[in-house]
Amino acid sequence: MTSTKTTDLTGQVAVVTGSSSGIGRATALELAAAGADVLLHAAHNRAGAEQVADEIARLGRKSHILLADFADDQATPKFATAAWNWRGAVDILINNAGADILTGDHRKSDFSEKLRRLWHVDVLATVQLSKAIGAQMKQRGRGIIINIGWDQAETGMAGDTGELFALSKGAVMAFTRSFAKSLAPQVRVNCIAPGWIKTEWGQHASEQWQQRATQESLLQRWGTPEDIAKAVHFLASPSSQFITGQIIPVNGGR
Repeated sequence: MTSTKTTDLTGQVAVVTGSSSGIGRATALELAAAGADVLLHAAHNRAGAEQVADEIARLGRKSHILLADFADDQATPKFATAAWNWRGAVDILINNAGADILTGDHRKSDFSEKLRRLWHVDVLATVQLSKAIGAQMKQRGRGIIINIGWDQAETGMAGDTGELFALSKGAVMAFTRSFAKSLAPQVRVNCIAPGWIKTEWGQHASEQWQQRATQESLLQRWGTPEDIAKAVHFLASPSSQFITGQIIPVNGGR
């Protein structure tokens, strides 16, 4: 049985990108509930980030909000510097931010434009933040980086959307394995590969997609943002101190 001590994050400073909604929101709250102070990030949704900050305050933890649109490559290094400077160090970095090509303004963009946004937000921002903050973690002698991939990136899914996410999340997963070797043994780097998670798109998906999501899970249900947040908490905690360079599927079984 896992003890509270091995999952306690009291005194830790966590950075969670894309934390104004969905998986990022659930992760920020999960880490705060475990004792961490959390730097929140959003591209534009300050109102959503402020709601998360209010909930963190009710948990008795501190938070700070930084807005940065990672579609602009110049924004990412500035964010990395500001994130580290907030408390003088970062213990836990969660690279969760992703371009919304399913429900946002860019859902009607062509393939190339969607790929461009995914590449900048999902891939380059993950790499740039990991390199900038990871180097300081290694010098400091400790740190944890957790990236977000996709469980079907390695098996494939037909169609434009499958191809786009396989390209972007597959790159993040491959980078995770190599970067873990670069930062070892001081810093642990892992990646969670979610399956069908009921974020905003899933809440409004057609009946066909609702059936597919439940049928492709051995547990016969959608995953929730909280399911991913709990897995992040485990990987960020001392409970996983012998785990690095791994891709962890969280998908209810496939």
